[in-house]
Amino acid sequence: MHPLPDRDPVTAPVFRSGFVSLVGRPNVGKSTLVNQLVGTKVAIVSDRPQTTRTQIRGVRTTAASQLVLLDTPGIHRPRTLLGERTNQRARSTFAEVDVVCMLVEATARIGPGDRFIAGLLAEVDTPKILVVNKVDITDHKMVGERLASAAAELGDFDAYVPLSGLTGEGVDALVGELESRMPEGPEYYPGGVVTDQPETFLVAEMVREKLLQVAREELPHSITVMAEEELPEDEHGNETEPSDDILRYRVRILVERDSQKGMVIGKGGAVLKEAGTQARRELEALFGTRVHLATQVKVEKDWQRRSHALDRLGF
Repeated sequence: MHPLPDRDPVTAPVFRSGFVSLVGRPNVGKSTLVNQLVGTKVAIVSDRPQTTRTQIRGVRTTAASQLVLLDTPGIHRPRTLLGERTNQRARSTFAEVDVVCMLVEATARIGPGDRFIAGLLAEVDTPKILVVNKVDITDHKMVGERLASAAAELGDFDAYVPLSGLTGEGVDALVGELESRMPEGPEYYPGGVVTDQPETFLVAEMVREKLLQVAREELPHSITVMAEEELPEDEHGNETEPSDDILRYRVRILVERDSQKGMVIGKGGAVLKEAGTQARRELEALFGTRVHLATQVKVEKDWQRRSHALDRLGF
């Protein structure tokens, strides 16, 4: 834990800190908003539903506050054991944080999924903020209608904030609402830290994001990606420290059936090569050094439906 700096108890402002969970249906823009709040990319984004599968923490630190933002999987009607587990992971945050932000879209009517999540939130005493996202792709009249329908259909919230996680419009208002509800507290993470995810997790997620972007609809949603750092070995097969400034990772891309391997690899390896190149470039900008990715596609039969496989893969 990072100690609070010394402050004059009379003149110094109170430093506030706490935890915020972002929840909502799949594809309402939770990851994009977390990245906007943090100021850099800590969570992958895609227009494919249920892209986020695990809880990701982004950290926003200013002179006055620190917000630890939990990007949760979209709550949906599960079809697999993985879906059941991601739902439970999102729901488990409701009573464990200082504020819950529920996101709905300014471009879509309030639906049964939104009402279901609002009903779950009504069962906890945690302060709740209703965020109407994606105001950048609609007009003020529609935003007003969504705010009115949300207030009427979703029950009581402590605040209602229209914004765009993509452009940043309205985000300062949300930050003000969040900071006002944070208790006095320490910096949970040292200044400069924007996420608590290990580099290997960021590598795996970046490769998965680029595969989703490059392959589009052809790519099966049932892929998962694992990464581990690849250290050089001496003549005896023992790992040694690298002699250059290149970060090397072994990346395993898992699919559920043999027929899906070709979709991930692409004709002549085109899909895998393009996704790997895009991921490498973005990781090099993120890490500030050169990156090498050694990718491999393997079959893990029906991994989304097998408890043992999910445990082993970290879900």
